[in-house]
Amino acid sequence: MLSQNISGLGMSSDSVKNIFDWIDYLVFALSLILSTCIGVYFAFFAAKKQNTTSEYLMGGRTMGIFPISMSLIASYISGISLLGLPAEMYVYGTQYWMIVVPEFFVSVTMIVVYLPVFYKLRITSSYEYLRMRFSQPVRLLGSCLFLVKMLLYIPIVVYVPALAFNQVTGINLHLITPIVCIVCIFYTTLGGLKAVVWTDTLQTILMTGGVLLVLILGTIYVGGPQVVLERSMESGRIEFLNFDFDPTIRHTVWGVCFGNYFSWLAACSVNQAMVQRCLAMPTLGKANITVLILALGIFSLVSMSCYTGLVIYAMFYNCDPISTKMIGKADQLLPYFVMEITENVPGLPGLFVSGVFSAALSSMSTGLNSMTGVIFQDLIRPHLKASISEAKASFIMKIIVVIIGSICVGAVFLVEKMGTLIQAGKSLAGITAGSLLGLFTLGMFFPWANSKGALVGGITGFGLVAWISLGAQTAIASGQITFPKKPISVEGCEVNLLNYTAETSVQTVITGDPFPLYKMSYLWYTVIGTSTTILVGLIVSFLTGPNDPKEIDPDLCTPLIHGWLPQKTKDAAEEGTLLSHRENTELTFIKSEYDMKKYPSKD
Repeated sequence: MLSQNISGLGMSSDSVKNIFDWIDYLVFALSLILSTCIGVYFAFFAAKKQNTTSEYLMGGRTMGIFPISMSLIASYISGISLLGLPAEMYVYGTQYWMIVVPEFFVSVTMIVVYLPVFYKLRITSSYEYLRMRFSQPVRLLGSCLFLVKMLLYIPIVVYVPALAFNQVTGINLHLITPIVCIVCIFYTTLGGLKAVVWTDTLQTILMTGGVLLVLILGTIYVGGPQVVLERSMESGRIEFLNFDFDPTIRHTVWGVCFGNYFSWLAACSVNQAMVQRCLAMPTLGKANITVLILALGIFSLVSMSCYTGLVIYAMFYNCDPISTKMIGKADQLLPYFVMEITENVPGLPGLFVSGVFSAALSSMSTGLNSMTGVIFQDLIRPHLKASISEAKASFIMKIIVVIIGSICVGAVFLVEKMGTLIQAGKSLAGITAGSLLGLFTLGMFFPWANSKGALVGGITGFGLVAWISLGAQTAIASGQITFPKKPISVEGCEVNLLNYTAETSVQTVITGDPFPLYKMSYLWYTVIGTSTTILVGLIVSFLTGPNDPKEIDPDLCTPLIHGWLPQKTKDAAEEGTLLSHRENTELTFIKSEYDMKKYPSKD
């Protein structure tokens, strides 16, 4: 049975060392038990139980800076990052490490451009904005794009820790995945946003501790930072300043910094998970602080993960475990590395696996909670009676969590057919990220844009990037597109390991050049989607009759353009005639009904 499970991952049964002992299993079990207890506490014992939509989705808008900051860090640093970033450094070099550069600029953009708009409107779903600014069909488009994005993303996130767990224990990943996901669905269902945020805080601590310990022990094991740097430089892995303007090159400074700026901006500024947590803060100032802490946390964890990749190369610089078939995929490098350096450190393998699972669970719970908010507020609540009780609404949302959680668990079985985690995750996210960022940017910066333009622009941006992304993934899988890798060696391997290199799998390679757009770096997908959505949206808006800027509520536009808005609109805002519907933020449904009258569909 064990050999069958391993061979399903492309690994030899001899390559797995079951280094988990009772201490490791205890550490891993405790992390799951503590997460479960947090959900039970907020469901049954907290002063404010999660039986209203405001408490369940927004934490009563009274959350503190520390738990929200930790939750955001845990949500955006998933297991994809913890396993994928070291693999990226090992296989392709350090150019991708430059993704930390645009983090500060993304944070400033969020604070100045997008967050003030969402905070003033006091909405529960960020996609409520699209109906206020455009129409109900545009809101539904935005909501559906977000749901598609999360349904593509969460299965990858869940697959990652199962892969690591299989590597260090030999237990079938399809056995452990449902068990752990049930725990996540359980505490997310019971405890709402508060349970998600506080479990994220616990999981951030575990995740950071695991990464830091592996990094320190690994550096010591290979001989120190100087050895890591020397071996990495000799192999050509240290590469930060590739300024080539060719967009088909997988990673350059322009793609990693400029292209990834838009990717992170879409993932943070208009993402329901981000907006929902920022609006759970009592003031805009505190929300801004959490955004800056998020940038610092991402910078630190990404840098630690990237450096760990160089440590792994320094460890296996003359005996590549992928070539020797000790592991089947580059994304298994970190767990295999942990196996090698922690055999005599009781509890550390358990802490490492707990950290990777914590990263995945935090991303999954955040996704489930935010998807529930979007499904309920945007797709279900408009069709419910106004008299529905808050307790019944909360119960419906808990049912939604269970359903979408089960769907995500089932989709995990499809993930292992994909390529490396970093590229697969970014490519799939880019399908929806660009059009979503384009829709919100179109609404906040261009008062002339109308609902027809937004709808056509959003669909066009989504369709174009989906075509490019899926076409590129197919070309990569068939061998039409390949990427140059950094050199590896097996000169230092033992003879019995070298025998593995003769066991090569047969892969059918389709000859011929792929369509030119398929060769474009995946880091430009969000830029293409955003620019297409805005450009098409503006063209269609002017062809079908642009909006009169005087009729646009300035609160629906970013503060950056308020100085250019017509005087009549600004005077109305100063008189407060456009703000009265936001005074009572607790009565979410009443506010929504009022907004429907104030911002009727323009279609």
